[in-house]
Amino acid sequence: MTAALFLALLLASAAAAKKDSKLSRLNDTKAVEAFINSAEVVVIGFLEGEDSRGFKELAGAAKKVQSIPMAICTEKEAWADYSVSSDTIALFRKVDDHKEFLNLAEAKKLDVDGLVHFISVNEIRYITEYNQVSAVGLFNSEVTAHLLVFANRGKKEFTELKEKLGALAPEFTGKFLFVLVNGALKGNARSLSYFGLKSEDLPRVGIYDKDSDMKWLLPEGDITPERVREFCQSFLRGELKDVKQAGDQRKTEL
Repeated sequence: MTAALFLALLLASAAAAKKDSKLSRLNDTKAVEAFINSAEVVVIGFLEGEDSRGFKELAGAAKKVQSIPMAICTEKEAWADYSVSSDTIALFRKVDDHKEFLNLAEAKKLDVDGLVHFISVNEIRYITEYNQVSAVGLFNSEVTAHLLVFANRGKKEFTELKEKLGALAPEFTGKFLFVLVNGALKGNARSLSYFGLKSEDLPRVGIYDKDSDMKWLLPEGDITPERVREFCQSFLRGELKDVKQAGDQRKTEL
């Protein structure tokens, strides 16, 4: 292999790796704002450059978590608008207008899997499927009212309700987190029993208020966006406090 051919292959490999990183480049505040507004959840690495600690980890995470747009911003003038002063990886989400910052100078250990975990824990969407990882982000959110959609994965209504109520969720941004609970999963049996439900009772919809540790079920019947909207508004108006709670157990987490 000649030196010229080797150099050409090396440059091609570097270009392919850069392209494969799937990281958009944001050059100013307007670009950052547009990127944040482009999806329910985005991740931005405020990094000095591609040689910075965190760049290769972010590029690796972008390959593993392709459902979330990721980018880097090297322009420090834009950093200031987000109160960032040193290399930081930030997650922005719309559902509760939350920003989660990972200051790399304070991170004792940083690798791709750890960064993927950081993203997964904080990936709360307009409707989020409940699991052990998402539960952390859900219960750490400042939004303490949860609209719970109980349905069995594999059934037609699971997908239908996810789509219909996912479209309703933006109306309650900052007021409710919409959570999809797969009743067919044995690990979620405890969540169902908290509401006095079993898998065969589904689909059902409930509200859990973390502040008061109280919960209610939408009365049986067709689960329509209109009924769920009124259910949510009834809670916000304070009308559910005098309504009998669902189930008979008390606990502080699902």
